[in-house]
Amino acid sequence: MRKQAEAKRLEVLWTGDFGREYTRRNSQVTPSTGTFHHALGRQLEARRILEVGCNIGLNLTRLAADGHFAVTGIDLNGYALQEARRRLPHANLLRATAYRLPFADESFDLVFTCGVLIHIPPESLDDAIREIHRVSRRWIWCGEYFSEHLTEVPYRGEKGALYKCDFGASYLDLLPDLELVRRGTLAKESTGFDNLETWLFKKG
Repeated sequence: MRKQAEAKRLEVLWTGDFGREYTRRNSQVTPSTGTFHHALGRQLEARRILEVGCNIGLNLTRLAADGHFAVTGIDLNGYALQEARRRLPHANLLRATAYRLPFADESFDLVFTCGVLIHIPPESLDDAIREIHRVSRRWIWCGEYFSEHLTEVPYRGEKGALYKCDFGASYLDLLPDLELVRRGTLAKESTGFDNLETWLFKKG
């Protein structure tokens, strides 16, 4: 019951004023917005791409403008999705949670998160990882804050709203068919926020 209660509490948090303020703070568009994930999609020859936790779609900006890609994003925050739909009229943007993705198995060539798993309660993290794995046909990319051990980070006066851990190890421990292809760091100059640890996995 605690797992469901904590997931529901955070859903309410992120869909209310707290989530709207997050969106307003994180809406900066720069000349490099979306370039990293566009290059990643090209490099992996992925056509169908899903971002889990897209907010206003900054990471999808270049992908959605390139007619080669079929781009989908999901987010909890209806306010953010309204702005995302205005910015990215050719993307498929849906309201959903990371641990209940409304897609068939292997619907996407590439599924990615960028600073999203950090906001999922630890009790629900495995559910989100399994769902991401389920809907990916080939590639999973993850860019999150890193710590060797699960660490809660105080976040704007809210408890249980941000965690760091070894998300790459979480994927590999849970899903033995995954191969770690590359691990690295995405600098804050690229993200516009903070440095992220990154992992690229290939499904076996």
